[in-house]
Amino acid sequence: MLEGTVAWPSDVASRYRARGYWRGVSIGDVFEEAAQRHAEREAVIEDAKRVTYRELRTLVNRVALHFAERGICSGRRVIFQLPNSLEAIVAYFACLKVGAIPIACLPAHRQFEIEHLARFTGAFAWLIPATYREFNFISMAEDLREKLPELREIIVTDGACGKNLTSYDDLALDPIEQRRSPAALNALRPRPDFPAVFQLSGGSTGLPKVIPRTHNDYLYNSYLLASQSGFCADGTALIALPMMHNFPLAGGVQPGLLRGARIVLAHKTDPETIANLIESEGVTWLCAVPAMVLNWLNSPAFRHSDLSSLRSLAVGGARLHPEPARRVIGTLGPVLTQVYGMAEGLCCTTRPDDPEEVIIETQGRPISEADEFRIVDERLNEVEPGEIGELITRGPYTIRGYYKAPEHNRTNFTADGFYRTGDMVRLHPSGNLVIEGRNKDLINRGGEKISAEEVENLILSHPAVLSAAVVAMPDPLMGERSCAYVTLRQGGTLDLAQLNRFLEHKGIARFKLPERLEVVASLPVTAVGKISKKDLRDDIKRKLQEEGAGLTRRPSS
Repeated sequence: MLEGTVAWPSDVASRYRARGYWRGVSIGDVFEEAAQRHAEREAVIEDAKRVTYRELRTLVNRVALHFAERGICSGRRVIFQLPNSLEAIVAYFACLKVGAIPIACLPAHRQFEIEHLARFTGAFAWLIPATYREFNFISMAEDLREKLPELREIIVTDGACGKNLTSYDDLALDPIEQRRSPAALNALRPRPDFPAVFQLSGGSTGLPKVIPRTHNDYLYNSYLLASQSGFCADGTALIALPMMHNFPLAGGVQPGLLRGARIVLAHKTDPETIANLIESEGVTWLCAVPAMVLNWLNSPAFRHSDLSSLRSLAVGGARLHPEPARRVIGTLGPVLTQVYGMAEGLCCTTRPDDPEEVIIETQGRPISEADEFRIVDERLNEVEPGEIGELITRGPYTIRGYYKAPEHNRTNFTADGFYRTGDMVRLHPSGNLVIEGRNKDLINRGGEKISAEEVENLILSHPAVLSAAVVAMPDPLMGERSCAYVTLRQGGTLDLAQLNRFLEHKGIARFKLPERLEVVASLPVTAVGKISKKDLRDDIKRKLQEEGAGLTRRPSS
């Protein structure tokens, strides 16, 4: 094992191998087999770029040989900060072939996060675009390079390249395979129990933790997540979320290209772009977060386009509440798959044969027969069925520890190897899970616990409301009270009294009623499109401080 990673106990690992969960092969080898088997099929579409599996294999092997020549191999870490692109896919599989470890960063990360991750992991290389969405990555790279002596290679993917940086195009266009056979890559093939990729924790309360996913577990995870969420080998996946994020990578890009499917890459998530790509490319599988789905459903583009090819809209990253879930089915038909999971491992999905109400109300059940989970109280005692508790889990693709984080591991993992997710859930009568939010999303109002997700779902059923988020605001008397942030449909109006009359009519307990309403133009989102409750909590705390100092007036709502 790589130093700093935590292995599964030997008896557990032996059991997973014996039962066939772990195949004992590297992901790069599986890609090689798939690319040869499906050589003439179309593999990746990005704008005007369209490559077959034969062409993709040539590019992957070529870049892998160049990486090996430059020392980007054998456990060296590589920061990936590329947008959705053919170059990102090629570089990713090239790393997996030579045993380099991609660090799955996002284009939205900036100097603070990149410097931390590069130092923490001892990153050897960094892949960036020259510019993306008006941000100059070359300037950031030049500022950081002197501070990071271990960072030996900075590779730029889209043309213009700064001093002492390497152009990706120079590598991709140089036929090194004519000088050095791709068979030379076999000597660099990583062990199946070696890390394939470093995913990152959500980092909503601080810098992200590093999640080592091995070839064994990530391959198993990918196959199951794709098949259980409705992505078939003959299908076409549209990737609009940042592709290095765990959901689109493990559920779409990786399993798709290991089974001969087509991958369509999008640079925008607006309804017109997505609807046009579904219609023109015959997209069958699409992954999204709820905020994206709400935006699409309110667009004429989705109502007036031919979306009949779509077999599965896999929605995860955050809970899709029942009201918008019903709208998905009402607008698009029976294509909804709810997905709940985490980069640390466990993935759950609803299944196509689940009753419609189960698909609407729940976030699915584990994808593997070997997944174990418990729903526990603060003392790790199991709660009664139907009660809310913290989800803990272990299994053949759930890590046993973060990378180089012994203190975090003592807190986040139990003595018998269960990962403490921090997610508050309850067991539905169907056996599926219902996600009630993070443990910090339970608002403690004078000892009464309020599920923010429960109240949000009811608010979303109000005809004037487009999107909603409920957060705790500090209160000197009760400890916490609830504050609702909402955006409104065009022409809609709402004040706190109107909202609470509506909620009371729904039968909600009075202590759960929001005690403040903030009507905003838009809700802040994270880099992957989730509503950023951290930003909302910070916002309401700031407003309360200003009001306490007499700097602003309390809003009339």
